[in-house]
Amino acid sequence: MAQVIVAHGRHVRVRDDTGRIVQARPFGRRLKVVCGDQVRCEEDATHTQVHVIEVLTRRSLLARATLRGDAEPVVANLSLLVAVMAPMPIPDLFIIDRYLCAASSAGIKALVLINKSDLVPDFDLSPLARSFESAGYSVLLCSVETCRGLNALKEILLNETSVFVGQSGVGKSSLIGRLIPGIALMTGELDRDAGGRHTTTSSSLHDLPSGGFVIDSPGVRDFAPAIDTLEPRSLGFPEVDRLAIGCRFADCQHLQEPSCAVRSAAENAQLDERRYESYRRLRRLHADLKAAKGPDRRRN
Repeated sequence: MAQVIVAHGRHVRVRDDTGRIVQARPFGRRLKVVCGDQVRCEEDATHTQVHVIEVLTRRSLLARATLRGDAEPVVANLSLLVAVMAPMPIPDLFIIDRYLCAASSAGIKALVLINKSDLVPDFDLSPLARSFESAGYSVLLCSVETCRGLNALKEILLNETSVFVGQSGVGKSSLIGRLIPGIALMTGELDRDAGGRHTTTSSSLHDLPSGGFVIDSPGVRDFAPAIDTLEPRSLGFPEVDRLAIGCRFADCQHLQEPSCAVRSAAENAQLDERRYESYRRLRRLHADLKAAKGPDRRRN
């Protein structure tokens, strides 16, 4: 048995039970292998190439939707998702929400991490933090420059298998570099348009000195959770799930239905306005991707 520690397309690097690290390739086009997978490998007849021949049962899976509505695995066997944002590049909070929904629906714990907190006064971050805290998420302010929050982050990651996700340029690799002294991770400056450029091109798993693993993932400009994995009633929004028990209809989608407790809470400022709008957007995206997938199209 081996663990996938680097995944880049169909090229992977695995670490076996003895600690030996080798390059490998999935055997067959249909075998999907991602960082964090536990796999079974075999050498070919010439002993020059290692093939991954089986992916063992996953304890959890973070998956995204393709444009055709299919599920594409991202990373496996997680216990914690760390959604990272920063004042620069300008945060896309809807991407963060979608990552959190994917984690919630997959039974993975989640933390919202606001990096580069030294760039803005604390009071500017308070409304941002409150929108996630009101939903039930823990929020941690960090700074690689000042080391703020790094000790608290180490405690949170202790003995977890975690993944850092978020936009390009928010400092995921720099944070991991501080957590693991001496590790060589590529980091880069922000684009001139503050959009952030990609500095990590493959997912890679690293051992934490105090115990546990952390996966560094490529930065994204968009993310859509796999539609078949989302909790159907709330789409993974915990505050919507709590309120939905008060809806008149069990299959309420919390958009235009009468006697909707979720919509009523949003109208009465008992539900964060931005988070409710994020739910509405994800509900529409969910419908679009479901239509793109179609009822009769065969799955890959």
